[in-house]
Amino acid sequence: MTNRLSQERRLSQERPVRPVAAAMGVLAVLSLLSIGAAHADPRHEERRDERRPGFDHLDARFSHNHYYPSRGYVVRDLPRDRIIVNGPRGRFFFSGGVWYAPRGPGFVVVGAPIGVFVPVLPPFYTTVWLGGVPYYYADDTYYLWRASDRQYEVVAPPDDQQSAATQPPANDDVYVYPKNGQPEEVQARDKYECHKWAQSQSGFDPTQSGGAVPPEQVNTARAAYQRAIGACLTGRGYTVK
Repeated sequence: MTNRLSQERRLSQERPVRPVAAAMGVLAVLSLLSIGAAHADPRHEERRDERRPGFDHLDARFSHNHYYPSRGYVVRDLPRDRIIVNGPRGRFFFSGGVWYAPRGPGFVVVGAPIGVFVPVLPPFYTTVWLGGVPYYYADDTYYLWRASDRQYEVVAPPDDQQSAATQPPANDDVYVYPKNGQPEEVQARDKYECHKWAQSQSGFDPTQSGGAVPPEQVNTARAAYQRAIGACLTGRGYTVK
């Protein structure tokens, strides 16, 4: 009797898995894999934004490629992380690069008010270089860092947007070789004096953001500064590259 029971138990263990049970196991594995793939997909977050009500505007300029709510979209409640911004045109609310203004019992998405300041940039932004000056771009809006205010100013779109680049420009370093064997202390004095003279001649200061000149003058002023400092150092016995 004992041998018979042992034989039946062994046969039951050797029976193949039922097709239904096997299919359920495969589906469970596939479900786990699909969940993992969704979290590994770097575009998953943007697709989720696209499905949110009102987030149907894809800002693809400068390869920014992020979704925002369209202008005129109305919400009942503001995001919890909004920043209150008071300007000449009234009170606005700023969150995630989106600007809201009060309308009735709710709030409407509007264009960014030019001239106001914000303490932080949007979480998604693209740095755009124009005339050697870094602009910060998001949702059809340009921001400029103002060191005197230690905040970012909303500025009007630059006139020469077609020449904008997402790569930083070449630096303003000048390579100097002392042809006459000038000692280091003399080189340091000559470089400083020539820098101050070139700055006075061109109005451009490479130690300041944007050369301390208006954005539309950066290229011209930088070129004038480099010519001036090169001429000064050459006259003092240096080879300048």
